[in-house]
Amino acid sequence: MTLFAAQTAAQEKLMGAAARVQGRSLWADARRRFVKNRAAMTGVCILGLISFMAVIGPLLSPYTLEDLAWESISQAPSWADKHWFGTDDTGRDLWVSVWSGARVSLTIGLLTTLVSLSIGVTYGATAGFIGGRTDMAMMRFVDVLYALPLLFFIIILVTVFGRNIYLVFLAIGCVEWLTMARIVRGQTLAVKKKEYVEAAHAAGVATPAILRRHIIPNVIGPVIVYVTLLVPINILVESYLSFLGLGVQEPLTSWGVLISRGANTLETAPWMLIIPAILLALTMFSFNFIGDGLRDALDPKER
Repeated sequence: MTLFAAQTAAQEKLMGAAARVQGRSLWADARRRFVKNRAAMTGVCILGLISFMAVIGPLLSPYTLEDLAWESISQAPSWADKHWFGTDDTGRDLWVSVWSGARVSLTIGLLTTLVSLSIGVTYGATAGFIGGRTDMAMMRFVDVLYALPLLFFIIILVTVFGRNIYLVFLAIGCVEWLTMARIVRGQTLAVKKKEYVEAAHAAGVATPAILRRHIIPNVIGPVIVYVTLLVPINILVESYLSFLGLGVQEPLTSWGVLISRGANTLETAPWMLIIPAILLALTMFSFNFIGDGLRDALDPKER
C-alpha cells in the first residue's frame, strides 16, 4: 500500500468516526440512557398497564356505573358474582368504579399539567430571558398569586364558572403554573450566563440556535421532572375538590372520590379504600421513577 493510499484510508476512517459521533443527537443519547434505567422502565410499564386497564377495564365487567345492586351492598371481592374488587356502600361494582375513576383521574392530571406547562414555561422563559424590570414586574405578579390560598382560589374559579369536569382541570391548571414559571425562570437565568452561551453569542450564533442547542437542553430536564411530579399532585388536588363536593360529580367518579368514600367505611369495607389507594400510590411511584429517569437521561452533564 502506498503512502497516499494509507493517508486516504486513515482520513476516511476519521471521517466515518466523526460522522458516527455527529449522528448521535442529544435525544437519541437520552433515549438510550432512559431505556437502560430499570426503575424508569418499571414505572413506564406500571403506568402503561394502569392506563390500559383504565380504557378496557370497565368493558371486562358485566356491570356498569349505573348498576346498583341493593342486595350486594359492601360485598367483599368475589369471583363467583364477578365483583372482582367487591362493591361499595351503594351496591355499585368497585371494579368498574376504580377503572372508570382511573380514566377520569389520569385525564384530569394530564390535562391540568399541560395547562400548567404551557402557561408556566411561556411565562417563566419570557421573564428570565428578557430580565430587568420586565422580569421584576412579572415575578412580583407571581408572588401576589402565591399569597392566595391554593384551594381557596380554585374553589372561587369552580364556583364562578361551574362544576363540570373540564372547568375542574382548567381551574387547577390556571393555579398550578406558578411553581413551573419560577423553575423555568430560574433555570433560564442560570443558563443564559454560562460561558458556552456567551461564547456562542460572541461567535455570532443566532438566538434561536442558542435556545435550541444550549438553553433548552439544560432547562428541559428540571421541567420534565417537575411535570412528572405535578401529575399526581393535580390528581390529589382533584380529590380535595371532590371531597368538598366541587370536583367530579355523579355519575362520574375518580380515585379521589373513591378514597374519600372508602375512608368512611374503613372498618366495615376496607377494600373500598385499599384498592384505589394502592393504584394511586403505584401511579405516583411510577411518575416519580419516570421523572428520575428523564432527569438523568436529559442532563447534558451526564453525557
